[in-house]
Amino acid sequence: MTNIAGNDSTQMLVLTLIFALASLLHGISGLGATLVTTTALASMYPLPYAIVLVIFPSLVVNVMTWLAGGERTIWQNFIYYGRRYWLLALTSLLGSILGAKLLLWVDSAYILLLLAAVITFYVVSSLLGKQIRLPDTKPMLIAVGFGAGVIGGSTNAMSTILMMYLLSASDDKNTIAKVGNMCYFLGKVAQIIVLREPIMALSSGEWQLIALLSVISIVTLLVGIRLRRYLPQARFRQLILLILVVLGIRVGWQGVMAFL
Repeated sequence: MTNIAGNDSTQMLVLTLIFALASLLHGISGLGATLVTTTALASMYPLPYAIVLVIFPSLVVNVMTWLAGGERTIWQNFIYYGRRYWLLALTSLLGSILGAKLLLWVDSAYILLLLAAVITFYVVSSLLGKQIRLPDTKPMLIAVGFGAGVIGGSTNAMSTILMMYLLSASDDKNTIAKVGNMCYFLGKVAQIIVLREPIMALSSGEWQLIALLSVISIVTLLVGIRLRRYLPQARFRQLILLILVVLGIRVGWQGVMAFL
């Protein structure tokens, strides 16, 4: 494990700026926080360590999203949406467990190439302005849930696959957001369970940094949400896509160079 606490303050400042910018842009545009932070950190540290650093800030932002836009508690949301989408939640959880294990089993070069490929798909489909919709059938639900879980567990890019099915299963934006976040939450739980040893190996300084990054993520997310009404969301979505292109090229190059 890399010990950030033992490194200079410049590195910690860079991390703080990455999380602050990603969460601010997410608050304004509604997308990108977890994927941007994961990809940025994957270009600086080994991918498993980058995932560990992102887990808890992503988890608190996820919980905030669950609580937003309704009077139900997290548990009530799980019951309400779980009745219809329990199979999607279960398969995404199982896939996330496998995906997180891949971080420990598979050479990180392969995972970096997978992350670069997912980012490419995400950016291209967003630029084309096309929402890919999949058939709302049980076999497709199982396949998408498990596949999204594997990708989410290993790269934190679950939403790129999961949204294709949810857009076909429901026209209600609130349902899509709540079900998506239910699966993301379970994915984080899976990562915590599988990666418990590297998580427990974190130093007190690293835990303090993670706590700081979590607070910064919440604050800048809320600021971004407040700014949303005054700023053009489309422009900031384009900015996130540009950032992801640069970061995707970098991690893809790292993956390729690892084989040379």
